[in-house]
Amino acid sequence: MKRQWSMIPLLLIVLGIVLGAGTARADKPAVIRIAYPGVGIGNRPFVGGDSAATTHLKGLLDEEFKADGIKVTWTFLRGAGPAVNELYANNLLDFSALGDLPFIVGQASGLKRKVLLAAGVRQNTYLAVPADSSIQSIKDLKGKKVAIFKGTNIQLAIGKILEANGLTEKDLRAINMDNATAKAALITKDVDAAFGNNDLIALRDQGTAKIIFRSEGDPRFLKHSTFIGTEAFINKYPEITARVVKNVVLAAKWAADNDANPAPVFQLWTKSGTPFSNYKEDYLGNGQSVKVRASPLIDDYVVSQYQTKIADAKRYGLIKETFDFKAVIDDRFLKQALRELKLENYWKPVDAAGKPKS
Repeated sequence: MKRQWSMIPLLLIVLGIVLGAGTARADKPAVIRIAYPGVGIGNRPFVGGDSAATTHLKGLLDEEFKADGIKVTWTFLRGAGPAVNELYANNLLDFSALGDLPFIVGQASGLKRKVLLAAGVRQNTYLAVPADSSIQSIKDLKGKKVAIFKGTNIQLAIGKILEANGLTEKDLRAINMDNATAKAALITKDVDAAFGNNDLIALRDQGTAKIIFRSEGDPRFLKHSTFIGTEAFINKYPEITARVVKNVVLAAKWAADNDANPAPVFQLWTKSGTPFSNYKEDYLGNGQSVKVRASPLIDDYVVSQYQTKIADAKRYGLIKETFDFKAVIDDRFLKQALRELKLENYWKPVDAAGKPKS
């Protein structure tokens, strides 16, 4: 009996080595967990408007990793950016699209993530009021009940819009509402106004609201988002990360290829429930380019915009400490994808002012 018992520790050690060796050889995850900061109309798990959304709608990552047996999960969150940060904080995510402010707040609070590519830059901001409202301008918002989705990238844009009109958020009766709740409150007139995205155009077309302000591509008031990943996943699975990034770039390329006639892009995005006409007006109504907005490049413009927004977030009291945006960029996978796809010169980088480099 003694000899039998004495063999157990040795067997456990051998078993541990075997299991350890198996873990060390693992070069791919069982699942890739991706989140998107938003949902479609009626909480449908589809969105539109950027290359991350397009990647999902076209099923590119499912197809890419099918042969590897890697499952790809997408989580769409009505709570938007703050909800995405919660998942990261609890180690429940590997990648996501994420707007500028929630990314900034998360990084400033210690979350370890890297910016992999631009995915949704130059987004417009809209302000809607009930159809019979007497409010005609931003200045008329003083003392009014205004819906703002706080903690999302629209909050910084709103801060700049108000500032340009001699107001601050404290001059309003600001109410924190997600997009769906804000639109319902506009219809029932529980709020006097609501800031939001191009889906507010649908309320105007239905006759229940009117749009009294839109950013119209003004760089002072635009919102941005990027595609990011956790440092842990990137470091453990660099080859998988490269394949993820490559497919998001392919989605951006598909949209950009349709720049002259973007109808197929807008049509795909209507799976979100947002009408075709909303995307058309948002992109083409003010002369914006689908190709430019689809650019994955982290160029001087994107860096400058984020550095400014980090400073604004500190100035508005949304973060305590600033950080260097350049330090959280990891664009080696983007560069690799552009090189492999022969797209090094497809998108032209622009300077800090958003102008083509000479």
